[in-house]
Amino acid sequence: MAARRRGAGKGVSRRDFITLAGGAAVGAAIGYTAFKLTQPAPAAELPYQEIIQARGLTPEDVEAALKTYLPGGRQDEFILFASGGHSGQVLVFGIPSMKLYRVIGVFTPEPWQGYGYGAKETMEVLKGGNNGVRELTWGDVHHPEISRTNGEFDGEWLFVNDKANGRVAVISLKDFETKQIVKIPNMQSQHGGAFVTPNTEYVVVGSQYPTPWDPDKGYIPGETYVELDPKDPDTLKNNFRGLIAFLRFDRERGRIDLSRSFEIELPPYWQDLVVVGWGPSDGMAFINSFNTEMAVGDVLNGVPALEVGSAEYDYDFLHIVFWKKAEQLIQQGMYRELNGVKVISLEDAVREGILYFAPEPKSPHGVDIAPRGDYIVVSGKLEPSATVYSADAIKNAIQAGDFEGRDDFGVPILKFDKVKVAQVELGLGPLHTEFDDKGYAYTSLFIDNAIAKWTLGPPYFEGDDAWKVVDKVTIHYNIGHLAAPESNSPAPKGKYVVALNKWSIDRFPVLGPLKPQNFQLIDITGEKMKVLLDFPIGIGEPHYAKIIDINKIKALEVYPPGTDPLTFEPHPHAIQPGEERIERTTIDGRPATVVYGTLIRSTITPDFIRVRQGDLVRMYLTNVETTPDATHGFSICEYNINASIEPGETVTIEFVADKPGVYAFYCTEFCSPLHLEMAGWLVVEPRG
Repeated sequence: MAARRRGAGKGVSRRDFITLAGGAAVGAAIGYTAFKLTQPAPAAELPYQEIIQARGLTPEDVEAALKTYLPGGRQDEFILFASGGHSGQVLVFGIPSMKLYRVIGVFTPEPWQGYGYGAKETMEVLKGGNNGVRELTWGDVHHPEISRTNGEFDGEWLFVNDKANGRVAVISLKDFETKQIVKIPNMQSQHGGAFVTPNTEYVVVGSQYPTPWDPDKGYIPGETYVELDPKDPDTLKNNFRGLIAFLRFDRERGRIDLSRSFEIELPPYWQDLVVVGWGPSDGMAFINSFNTEMAVGDVLNGVPALEVGSAEYDYDFLHIVFWKKAEQLIQQGMYRELNGVKVISLEDAVREGILYFAPEPKSPHGVDIAPRGDYIVVSGKLEPSATVYSADAIKNAIQAGDFEGRDDFGVPILKFDKVKVAQVELGLGPLHTEFDDKGYAYTSLFIDNAIAKWTLGPPYFEGDDAWKVVDKVTIHYNIGHLAAPESNSPAPKGKYVVALNKWSIDRFPVLGPLKPQNFQLIDITGEKMKVLLDFPIGIGEPHYAKIIDINKIKALEVYPPGTDPLTFEPHPHAIQPGEERIERTTIDGRPATVVYGTLIRSTITPDFIRVRQGDLVRMYLTNVETTPDATHGFSICEYNINASIEPGETVTIEFVADKPGVYAFYCTEFCSPLHLEMAGWLVVEPRG
């Protein structure tokens, strides 16, 4: 057998050959495709009618298919960010194609992105959201929000909440990666948010279930214990509180700054969604509430179930918060600092005119703001109407002292008829409302399984055309939230509504008892709304979504070489090819091996690493590619480590080499014809 030769000849290197061959193949494919696209197809190749008949399609089916089909290489009009519910992640879709483009790792480790699987940068983000008691690796994601400038979505940042653990995450839309998770002080359960003030000064969130409350210490996870007796209503009333938090966002750093944030103490009702106003409602925030009865439950011991006890009253309270006034109180020093954040007491909020209530139909869910910032729309699950309030009417009623009394905590209650401008009967189970650019509102009807389209009042529509239902469309089934492009902002885009449906009976194949959620894309451009597309969500229960014009997204294709993904600054340990090395040292007094490595098609350098058992191993790995999509992965077998290293990125991998052995490492992202050869060895010598 002929001897196998190393480095024979002086021709093109293996890497250069792969690059040149790949480029030539791509160029040829593009040229051939371009040629084909310019040639008219023969009539025999276009058997449209035969396809339609064979598949049993109706003209409406064909119209829907044409309106949503997106050929490869073309862009959607909008990007939809949907909460991933129990998955702990955020889902990114295109509209109208409804193609799933990304799953962003947020509160839960996500292996494809290497999020929480070895890269120190991602591990630190996840640990930043721990509550001081235990490591949290799951979140119940509910309400995404896009950063704003002058009230309009600007496409720079995305924020999302974790209902189960009282947290909020910051995601950069430069690279669609999570940069920060914040455990909100004093808050246990967080459902009302995320929302932002008109120029993203604050990320605003509200508690859901009341928090156990120590008047001197606030709430400390794992420490705060208060009495709760279902047969003694005063225990909930006296020992629990709600909260609304204004989390200061530092745009320059891309981080929430708790030292500049503040909270306002609220009664122990169950607060729900939060929206923040603009225009006539500038400086105001609105929160729905339910269970103003302060029911506790305990059905096994003869106390009415929560479902019954929390629906006794005919009205709950719309919370009206004057947040700019609250900001002035903070500047004047009228607060207590509890667990690292400034807190305005309930008493001060009432005395200083920060907090007011307006009656709202019981058990409301959605609270939304019309495009001009003038109308606040509330839907009560047990009331067949949408109730519309006027921001100007609210301010006038406060100034005139039009109150009907106070609640048990002294909060002034505005007279309903002084602040309500309309009630529009829509159907059964109204939940949430979105708006288009033509003065129409769209409300989800959970029980009716429908969306109602109706007109707003002056100046959107006048006279008999105002406050009127003009259309309904049936959806499948049990719709919760819905989303329209850039709704709940001063500049909605219209065109589509997406229904976020909880049930999907008979819509998809039966693949076991657990059925996917069902999103439906609806065309709202015509006189009648039309369902265009069903698409299953089999990763969790999405709750809410925000939609933005795709042209506002200015994401990177590659990082500048040697970028730290957390800061977008040059990584202090990035290197260039030829600078790779392995160093023996000590870190914090323990033996350590530090590796400075690079990845490029199809080589990991160094590809042989020898360490000693017990070493702390720290690896700084730089993807030195500059070609878009030339991502490399890095995994060490049996070490539960996987990092995704995008072009230009430098990541840190750190672990303890606790067991002796020889372990392969390799690139996990198929990157070239010799991808399988992109590998190496980690040798862990036994402790001598």
